[in-house]
Amino acid sequence: MLGPLASLKVLDFSTLLPGPFASLLLADMGAEVLRIESPARMDLLRVLPPHDQGVSASHAYLNRNKRSLALDLKQPEALEVIKQLLQDYDIVLEQFRPGVMERLGLGYEALKAINPKLIYVSITGYGQTGPYKDRAGHDINYLALAGLASYTGRADSGPLPLGMQVADVAGGSLHGVIGLLAAVIARQQSGSGQHLDVSMTDCVFSLNAMAGAGYLACGAEPHCEDQMLNGGSFYDYYRTRDGRWLSVGSLEPVFMKQMCTALGLEELATLGLSPEPALQKKLKEALRTEFEKHDFGELCALFAELDACVEPVLSLGEAARHPQLRSRQLVTEVPRNDGSTQAQMACPLKFSDGLPEPRHIGAVLGEHTDQVLGELGYGVERIEELRRSDEEAGTSTTNSTIRPASPH
Repeated sequence: MLGPLASLKVLDFSTLLPGPFASLLLADMGAEVLRIESPARMDLLRVLPPHDQGVSASHAYLNRNKRSLALDLKQPEALEVIKQLLQDYDIVLEQFRPGVMERLGLGYEALKAINPKLIYVSITGYGQTGPYKDRAGHDINYLALAGLASYTGRADSGPLPLGMQVADVAGGSLHGVIGLLAAVIARQQSGSGQHLDVSMTDCVFSLNAMAGAGYLACGAEPHCEDQMLNGGSFYDYYRTRDGRWLSVGSLEPVFMKQMCTALGLEELATLGLSPEPALQKKLKEALRTEFEKHDFGELCALFAELDACVEPVLSLGEAARHPQLRSRQLVTEVPRNDGSTQAQMACPLKFSDGLPEPRHIGAVLGEHTDQVLGELGYGVERIEELRRSDEEAGTSTTNSTIRPASPH
């Protein structure tokens, strides 16, 4: 089974989370992804805890099904290797700050001259243009500047760190994949590639969706806990007597009626869609009081029998074991080099023709260097010659242009 993207070949220069999550999706769907990694500057994701058998679990997941080629891009020999690869690989994914790839001789215009069909995807915090294009940033900064954090949190304590990387994943990774695949379709029609500029801040700004539409069209500036869906209504989380939480999303009257009836609050069922803050507060306080009278297990059993949009807040372990997620096969076993397997989150996309089985966890730095160079026609002597050339030039082993393969 090859997968729907088996015709795509991607050179992935990215590190950490945004680019690797994007290329993970591509690789899971069958694309051939070759990571180009610096032997001198390790991807910090490789050392991020926790570790499983000495390997970062995050790296093993985000970089599964990809090969690793170690190249020092500051060396002329490395650029020659990239140019040869471009005869066969027609997609480049990178997330350096603007101008870095150009200084390395690997900018879009330079590579386009080698392969006019090249699709070149740049994922950055602020984009290739604008006053912030060279500024450093992280997920929390992009959410802040895009306005999303201003109404996500509690009125008395302010914005909340969300715990997962919305800008990196929903902004950079998913929009990067969407744009890349759109460019592939356009290339099928025009025969030409193009450069895709993906700004995580831009993409997060578009995720404001309903709140952003309301502000731009009507001037309605959202704040923490003043919207229907951000804590300003009954739509919220409620603590149980034993300190657990349940989520309540019973927006439609039919769901609200079921929930209130189950809790003995039938008289409040009509308040769900009321725009009056005072009535929403009354409903919310009544729900808070009633939820705190019962233990988590009791409420889970009660609402399991109802279709009321009330669900428990689960830990990751509980979520992985939940019958719905288990039935959807969202946990898979991925091979290690020693023949054992590691449990990982599976690709969430379901194709009627299926997807290829996971091939291996994230590769060791440079694990496939000899293999890739061999495919380009480099013999053993030529590979060794390149290594000796580096050593004679005074380059240390860790800074070698060509790094020998090493086992997990």
